[in-house]
Amino acid sequence: MAKAATTYTWQGKDRRGNSRKGEISAISLAEAKNLLRRQGISANKVKKLATPLFGRGAQKIVAADISVMSRQIATMLGAGVTLIQSLDMIAQGHAKASMRKLLHEISNEVKSGNPLSGALRKHPDYFDDLYCDLVYTGEQSGALETIYDRIATYKEKAEALKSKIKKAMLYPIAVVVVAFVVTTILLIFVVPQFEDIFSSFGAELPAFTQFVLAISRFVQDYGFVMAIAAVGAGMLFVRAHKKSQSLRDNVDKAILKAPVVGEILKKASIARFTRTLATTFSAGVPLIGALESAAGASGNAVFRDAILFMRKEVAGGMQMHTAMRATNVFPDMVTQMVAIGEESGAVDSMLSKIATIYEAEVDDMVDGLTSLLEPIIMAVLGVVIGGLIVAMYLPIFEMGNVV
Repeated sequence: MAKAATTYTWQGKDRRGNSRKGEISAISLAEAKNLLRRQGISANKVKKLATPLFGRGAQKIVAADISVMSRQIATMLGAGVTLIQSLDMIAQGHAKASMRKLLHEISNEVKSGNPLSGALRKHPDYFDDLYCDLVYTGEQSGALETIYDRIATYKEKAEALKSKIKKAMLYPIAVVVVAFVVTTILLIFVVPQFEDIFSSFGAELPAFTQFVLAISRFVQDYGFVMAIAAVGAGMLFVRAHKKSQSLRDNVDKAILKAPVVGEILKKASIARFTRTLATTFSAGVPLIGALESAAGASGNAVFRDAILFMRKEVAGGMQMHTAMRATNVFPDMVTQMVAIGEESGAVDSMLSKIATIYEAEVDDMVDGLTSLLEPIIMAVLGVVIGGLIVAMYLPIFEMGNVV
């Protein structure tokens, strides 16, 4: 197993005698000094980068970081800055130590004479095959600047779409969790106080109040066990979901059948597929390879299988829109627009338009879902919390009427 690279800070002078300082990633201190010598740096001070207190600055690299980095590289290449300078400048100015380390490692690989695509493939956790294939295409065609602009646009659109999906899911889940926590607190701590008061009444309590008291006693007696069982079941499901491809596929199929949310995810998958295919196809990647990349980027097993079926049929000589229609997964509008694109020789342009249309539809549906859920959730919260309060005060009201 290869030893992990470490980030070192250095100070020294370049070939012209100018004072320089920076960071470099290497497996050992000796290798760091050796790499600096190859770059023409006479280092007088090289030391391991100190780990910030509480791990600050070493945050996990997320997809948004790669998206921003891609746009920065595209902008710098477009301004005439060399690739190595671009990587070094981005690394020096980045707030995350983990990103600085990653960029330094990539930069060192490129400085050693390796192609950028090869350096990126050594970090599959951050750069998937699609990303690396597009960079390789740009290197081979001599149009890395243009390709990186397309990569940056693709990553930005993908992140924007992901953000919309999270927005659709997060709000109702957060409200339901808060409602559950509040209700549980009332049942465990508040309702028992009322039960002690009611025991001194010496009269039969209303049915609704008895029902709430029974629920409270059940939660007090078995709530802890139920919570442990729920957490355990959740952990087992997550573990099985990671290991079982068939379970993941079945979950994907079930999600698409869910009301409202399923339609949003379906449109999002179409948007991801068409955006990916447009990006790869316009970059010069052959259609068969582009379809394979798009299948992995679709984000849903139903669409993945449909796209792989299309790839198989297209490889056999069938037109893409015909294969697309045969899957019975894509809407007629999509297949018709692809057919027009194939006839006019502008498939990539038509796919981009489809992606734009569906991204806008997802945005509108998410906003509509949020607007629809707000009054529904408030009504449910009102019924649950209000019902508990009414159940507790109902005996007091009845006793007042008797008096």
